[in-house]
Amino acid sequence: MSRFNSYKRTNIILQHLKMSNHTDAAAEVLLERKGCAGVITLNRPRFLNTLTLGMIRQIYAQLKKWEQDPKTFLIIIKGAGEKAFCAGGDIRALSEARNTNQKMLQDLFREEYILNNAIDSCQKPYIALIHGITMGGGVGVSVHGQFRVATEKSVFAMPETAIGLFPDVGGGYFLPRLQGKLGYFLALTGFRLKGRDVYTAGIATHFVDFEKLGMLEEDLLALKSPSKENIADVLETYHAKSKTDQDKPFILEEHMDKINSWFSANTVEQIVDNLQQDGSSFALEQLKVIKKMSPTSLKITLRQLMEGSSKTLPEVLIMEYRLSQACMKGHDFHEGVRAGHFRNQYSLSPIFTCSVLSVKRR
Repeated sequence: MSRFNSYKRTNIILQHLKMSNHTDAAAEVLLERKGCAGVITLNRPRFLNTLTLGMIRQIYAQLKKWEQDPKTFLIIIKGAGEKAFCAGGDIRALSEARNTNQKMLQDLFREEYILNNAIDSCQKPYIALIHGITMGGGVGVSVHGQFRVATEKSVFAMPETAIGLFPDVGGGYFLPRLQGKLGYFLALTGFRLKGRDVYTAGIATHFVDFEKLGMLEEDLLALKSPSKENIADVLETYHAKSKTDQDKPFILEEHMDKINSWFSANTVEQIVDNLQQDGSSFALEQLKVIKKMSPTSLKITLRQLMEGSSKTLPEVLIMEYRLSQACMKGHDFHEGVRAGHFRNQYSLSPIFTCSVLSVKRR
């Protein structure tokens, strides 16, 4: 009887663990109807809300349902916790799949890019509350939406050149369309924009103090059959009331003329030459950063942005899918992940020590 009771207890514990695992997996993303809106909550705060293939699939399916639902007037996406909206994709899982699940490498990139395009073409107003870290895949599920709301704690970056990848999720489309050569600079250096600078750069459409973000969401949910204009009015009202860093100049303002000049070059080698010849402390700082990046990624990224500047978003996403699969077959990405380059998904440390000039021109 004692052995039976012990077996029974063990069985109950195992069943509970299975249920817990299922619940955790199911709760990676919360999809809820609230008031007049569909609300998406990226729910992996311990992992900075990084995206998994399962999350991408759930979001896409629900997005399409809400798009057709006459009772859903807008869609809000946000991240759980206060640290991150979404720090990107699960890159370690991607690297580990190299030898065990090639199909997953294809599916994740393809379905993520399909989701990015669906957000861009969504027939309902799509509002991303990009509080906290917003990088890589997190940019993909926000920047293509109609409205993007930053706070003083927002941190934007596309740091993929540091791990042998390139700024994907439509980076080839939106980055070259930022002011001057700002997008090229952000793509090649992985430079981080913070707080109001995310709005000033054009990544966000509005800026709202974090303490007011909950009230903003409540006011949006309380709207009755709102039009796009009604939604825009609410966002604009909150934006106008936000005074945090209102008079603070854009962090790159004094360098923009030089950035436009340096990054107008058609080759990475010429950009490096431009930085070396300038010799200013800011130029040398960017040169130091670039020399730590994957040389192959730098060349891919520059070409990606040059090509993407004249393509539509769907055309760019097709191009980026092909690039992603080539990178998965290469060495740099897997070495970048192996070396723990994205140990906490957004810290940068040098692993690529070879000079960018060592990569032959193509």
